[in-house]
Amino acid sequence: MRHLGFAAFALWLFASTCDAQLISGNVFAGYSYLNVEYPENRVGLSGWNASVEARLMHHLGIVADFSGQYGSPDFAVFYPCPSTDSSFCSQPENPQEVKTSVEQYNFLFGPRLSFRLKRFRPFAEVIVGASHYHQATSLVSASYTSFAYAFGGGVDYPLTRLLEWRIQFDALQTRFSSSSQTDLRASTGLVVHF
Repeated sequence: MRHLGFAAFALWLFASTCDAQLISGNVFAGYSYLNVEYPENRVGLSGWNASVEARLMHHLGIVADFSGQYGSPDFAVFYPCPSTDSSFCSQPENPQEVKTSVEQYNFLFGPRLSFRLKRFRPFAEVIVGASHYHQATSLVSASYTSFAYAFGGGVDYPLTRLLEWRIQFDALQTRFSSSSQTDLRASTGLVVHF
């Protein structure tokens, strides 16, 4: 009987410890718009943004943030003279517009601070990781992977006990082709709490 009592006490203690260590958090998925910096102009790309946040303390969480943005902007290109042509070739005075296909993926991780302000939950984050960029035209394609970081924040508004609506803004810093780019990302969508 003593062993049965000890086993019941050990089981209760184990269950209490597991319950105290359960991590709360949320999952976000939604639409994302990325305003990308290019040498001559800025281009808008549309796509998706998803994240998972694990709450470590009341106001502190760790977030894994993933996004993908896509577009087909026109770029102004000066075509060089063919290297195999020995005849005289003059550079065009005006650039030619070329249709491109652009994809950018971001994989970022870091801390997020949040707090409750009446019904709202504002948050701020600094996340670091990598960004992958691919651009293709009918003639050439190029891919780059770069260290990336973003800082920003947003706000969650409750819809039900487990569902919230999020609006989020980030400044994303990348470095493709040996030059820095500062992109602006806006995301909105549903948050599910666990």
